[in-house]
Amino acid sequence: MKKKNFVTMIMGTVGGILFAVGMCMCLIAEWNAFSKGVIVAIIGMVILLAMLIVRRKMEGKSISIKLNGKTIGTVLLGIVGALTLGVGMCMTMVWTDLMVWGIIVGCVGIVLLLCLIPLCKGIK
Repeated sequence: MKKKNFVTMIMGTVGGILFAVGMCMCLIAEWNAFSKGVIVAIIGMVILLAMLIVRRKMEGKSISIKLNGKTIGTVLLGIVGALTLGVGMCMTMVWTDLMVWGIIVGCVGIVLLLCLIPLCKGIK
């Protein structure tokens, strides 16, 4: 494993976990930890943004990212796919009598996220 991949993996894991735990702290009312959750989530976001900067520096690229139609479309597809998968999970685990629809919506979200692979890497 290359050094840049290892650093990205570690920073991404730590930042992602902190962001996810912070969001749980904010959104689960029983925990009564909204303000602390915001702080933890912001720390996670800072680590994830630092990961992006560190990765680009290790690759010898500039920090700025060129925005074009493909980049914006890829980001939007990732957001829609993640939200669709999350709604499907909520439908199956939180809301009552929506198990079948939740599975269907979750599978649609998974398919949307799988579409990112050929979009980013291309088909050879």
